[in-house]
Amino acid sequence: MLKLPDYPWNQLAPYRELAAGHPGGGVDLSIGTPVDPTPTLIQDALREASNTPGYPTTHGTSEVRQAIVDWFARRRDVPGLGIDDVMPTVGSKEMVAWLPLLLGIGPGDVVVRPRIAYPTYDIGATLVGATSVATDDLDTLTGEQRARLKLVWVNSPGNPTGKVRTVDSLRQLVDQARVLGAVVASDECYAELGWGDYEQGVPSVLDPRVCAGDLDNLLALYSLSKQSNLAGYRAAFIAGAPNLMPALVNNRKHAGMIVPAPIQHAMAVALGDDEHVAEQKSRYRVRREALRPALEAFGFTIEDSLAGLYLWCTEGRSSWQSMQRLAELGIIGGPGAFYGTAGEQHVRIALTATDERINQAVQRLNSAG
Repeated sequence: MLKLPDYPWNQLAPYRELAAGHPGGGVDLSIGTPVDPTPTLIQDALREASNTPGYPTTHGTSEVRQAIVDWFARRRDVPGLGIDDVMPTVGSKEMVAWLPLLLGIGPGDVVVRPRIAYPTYDIGATLVGATSVATDDLDTLTGEQRARLKLVWVNSPGNPTGKVRTVDSLRQLVDQARVLGAVVASDECYAELGWGDYEQGVPSVLDPRVCAGDLDNLLALYSLSKQSNLAGYRAAFIAGAPNLMPALVNNRKHAGMIVPAPIQHAMAVALGDDEHVAEQKSRYRVRREALRPALEAFGFTIEDSLAGLYLWCTEGRSSWQSMQRLAELGIIGGPGAFYGTAGEQHVRIALTATDERINQAVQRLNSAG
């Protein structure tokens, strides 16, 4: 039987227990799960499509695929995608975990993921027996690793760091990967949540400024969980790589990986409406602007955090020591140690809590600071 590592979030149990004992209860800022309502227009779309007795298509309806193409052109500065170049997926985590298998990667092959990264990139490599290498720069690979490289994961905006890769940075990585014959898969699910210089969005790996219009071997993943509060819908998609997409579609057909038809319709409606996305971003902005100075007053330094739903914080001590200090205030963070050795002195603080809970956290941090 395949033996995967224990699910890391189970290690938070003692900190949750300690935080729950606070007189005002625990404030859970550990996991980026949306708490605000799913927009009414999307709920209505789901109901409208609920009478679907037939099987849905793996590749997706023409409606949802056209909505994805239009969204990329309107929101991500990616023109020229065809509806055959996109496919809905059962959340983005499914594709992160299974893409190495779907691409035919196996033992002896190398998969690169960011130095500080969501654990599922490593899990995807483990599932197929490939070697996972943590680096943000392909020049650091050994000659043997370069020869065996098959897949390069990019995560921009990054989870947990909120770091954003510039157009120049992405272009350099794509050029390097092409020389080595590797696929580049860019996990971009926080792209609508840019702050400061990235208010208008962040560059996609499919942006012509990055790839010069050549989409071969380039894949972008996106999720509606964050921008539209659709985590419960498992609504996401993958786009690009016209040379690979037919095989990805075919392999997922064989595996029965299908997004339900009502969800596909709801996705199309969500992708066509920018107003609800702006409203949700405004909610997160308020929470971010309240939490950031409170965390700094408590003793944290905020690093990166240029986009996304998190503040990437450090006190210069171990993740677990910071977790303990926060739990004593009834606040649960996410230990940076979950994301690789480079994160062992950080905690990730999520903005995904109600305004009332965020305000509780702010008051406690300010009182203790």
